[in-house]
Amino acid sequence: MPKSQRAIKPIPTFKSEDVERDFWASADATDYVDWASARPVRFPLLRPSTTAISVRLPDTLLTKLKILGNERDVPCQSLLKMSLADRVATERR
Repeated sequence: MPKSQRAIKPIPTFKSEDVERDFWASADATDYVDWASARPVRFPLLRPSTTAISVRLPDTLLTKLKILGNERDVPCQSLLKMSLADRVATERR
């Protein structure tokens, strides 16, 4: 029987996130969700997680970053993140 005509199973209640994670790792979501009736959803306040790292930069490079950020009215750290993201995107093409 095609999945569109099968009965949708109820999603079980889980005792913990670990149990739920294990369940969804092996379960077929199409058995539990009617994707034909799904609607697009936006999460405007959701932000990607970040990890703090330590990077040693030459003083001259840091000074140049600060000057460039000041010229663009962008904080130095944000400018650095944007530059890294652009470079990674370019390299992955």
